[in-house]
Amino acid sequence: MNSPRSGPEPPVQSASAVPQLPLALRAPPDQRLDTFVAPPPGVVEQLRALASGGSGDWLLLCGPLGTGKTHLLLGACAEAHAAGRRAAYLPLAAAAGRLGEALEALEGHDLIALDGLEAIAGARDDEVALFHAHNRSRAAGTRMVYSARANPEALELALPDLRSRLSQCTRVVLQPLDDEGRREVLRQRARRRGWALEEPALEWLLRRVGRDLGGLTALLDRLDRASLAAQRRITVPFLRQVLGA
Repeated sequence: MNSPRSGPEPPVQSASAVPQLPLALRAPPDQRLDTFVAPPPGVVEQLRALASGGSGDWLLLCGPLGTGKTHLLLGACAEAHAAGRRAAYLPLAAAAGRLGEALEALEGHDLIALDGLEAIAGARDDEVALFHAHNRSRAAGTRMVYSARANPEALELALPDLRSRLSQCTRVVLQPLDDEGRREVLRQRARRRGWALEEPALEWLLRRVGRDLGGLTALLDRLDRASLAAQRRITVPFLRQVLGA
């Protein structure tokens, strides 16, 4: 409980042309390529190749909510940043309706990670802006990686040419983790916070709180603060006390 901890992450950078629009260069410590549990074969290597500027096709990560798409995109940006390359992560939901401005602000980066294509599907102006940015990036040698909850064919895109461009990316299908995979994610993240998540507490969390990884990992931050304040280990009685069960 008293092991050294790293300091706070640097603040997320924003493009001056688009105020308050997150264009992250650094991912949270939990979200690195080497911390991703049970990746599909070859996907980490493909993302590392893109991040380092090596050979490799652009990627489109497809999968439902909670399958780790954002984790992989942020991990690729962190990998590029560590290699001295300029990388940017953009959640498309944050840029919907003004995507052209946001993409112009990203020109000159070596790697661009665009998260959540479904957020701009059907918005013709945003789709046109993305189509042109895609073509400019190809010409400039910028690497791009996308994510979406569905395949391009299933997205309600208004622009057939954009669907065609996205379909040319190498597609990686992500599946939800099983219970053992969820356990391993929580164990790893607890260890990186400096404490052990004991098996009875882990099982209690999965049974009583739910199996959504996003909610569970956010809950770890709350438990981390509570355990430090109370100077107590994370046990089932402590979980009941903190979570009001």
